[in-house]
Amino acid sequence: MPVNRRHFIAGVAATAATLPVHARRTMPKDKLKTGIIGVGMRGQVHLEELLRRMDVEVAAICDIDPFMIDRALATISAAGKRKPRVYSGSPDAWREMLVRDKLDAVFIVTPWELHAPQAIAAMEAKVAVACEVVAGLSMDDHWEVLRTQLRTGTPYMLLENVCYRRDVLAALNMTRQGLFGEIVHLEGGYQHDLRAVKFNAGVPGEAYGGGVEFGGKGWSEARWRTDHSVTRNGDLYPSHGIGPCAMLANINRGNRFERITSYASKARGLAAYVDAKAPPAHPSRAAKFKLGDVVQTQIACANGETILLSHDTSLPRPYSLGFRVQGTKGLWMDVNKSIYIEGETKTPHVWEAAQPWLDKYDHPLWKRYGPKTGQSGHGGMDFFVVNAFVEALRSGAPMPIDIFDAVAWSAITPLSELSIAQGNRTLDFPDFTAGAWATRAPIFALDDRY
Repeated sequence: MPVNRRHFIAGVAATAATLPVHARRTMPKDKLKTGIIGVGMRGQVHLEELLRRMDVEVAAICDIDPFMIDRALATISAAGKRKPRVYSGSPDAWREMLVRDKLDAVFIVTPWELHAPQAIAAMEAKVAVACEVVAGLSMDDHWEVLRTQLRTGTPYMLLENVCYRRDVLAALNMTRQGLFGEIVHLEGGYQHDLRAVKFNAGVPGEAYGGGVEFGGKGWSEARWRTDHSVTRNGDLYPSHGIGPCAMLANINRGNRFERITSYASKARGLAAYVDAKAPPAHPSRAAKFKLGDVVQTQIACANGETILLSHDTSLPRPYSLGFRVQGTKGLWMDVNKSIYIEGETKTPHVWEAAQPWLDKYDHPLWKRYGPKTGQSGHGGMDFFVVNAFVEALRSGAPMPIDIFDAVAWSAITPLSELSIAQGNRTLDFPDFTAGAWATRAPIFALDDRY
């Protein structure tokens, strides 16, 4: 995972040389011709969201798992939509789909290690990319994804749905209206007990829990995601936490990440889970897990803000992304659902329930689209992230979560791995914009369009 200096310098030069390139393609068609690479459990969520839209045709799907292909086709049939072309039978079937089907856009919903090569191939084919998090694994992955987007001008959006969470958008609205004063410190993360995701019984259709299989004997995410916990140690999934924090701090648009340091605790949680559930001679007992149970990452920003990220997926705990937005006038905290605004909170130095404030500052996007999100996944967030991609692409507008956001947020992973491996060393954070961050203006969620 080390940052290759030659590639780093070449990446900066390439970025600087091609930065003026902007993708502004208008799509006047009645429907966007769309494909999906990966119709697993997460892919099915995007599929259902796309099938509810009248301005999208799901023209092609691809997956290596016949079980999920059949489930996707059943969902499409039940929605009364035309059967798409199906690509399967080979790990590289997606390549034929990108070349053959003349798609307007593709949703990439595959294991993390495939995101970068699939996005690069799609952009080379001039197919707009909606990519699930993460953008890539290595630093070289991130530079190559960035260079390809800038060279081809093909639209690319990272599908970070938490940026559209209702309370997060309300906090963004409060921040922009000055309620917290000048922002000083931000926190977020991915604090989610994933033990029953990383292990299951290996039975198709039963993705969560029920056993201790992983890797080749697991199914769904247990087939591939758990291996990252065996071989890697860092913040493996930063975008849920850093995405909203980056938007609050105007990262890449008047601000940027400058330095990063990461720390990892010992790794005990996954082994304890297996020991408690596996038969005495089960092969999973022999696994050695490298991923620290709690990984914390500190980031310093150019404008003086600090950000603390937590990755905590291997221990028993309730779900929480742990957001904290703190400024010179007060703060909001997600964990205790509380807020404190100096001079406005009823009792000095006493927390106040956040919900009335969140209701008062409800973002225009939720005021407009909230009633339409009832069937959407993740409490409605999935509607917004898909809607933003489709609407921006159809209008030829810049992606609201763009290529610079994608690589900056996702590069936290290999940088955190390197920091931990080098004894928690503080690293300089690469400037993927080659200096353009200083003059780029914020565009995310400025109104109720998308």
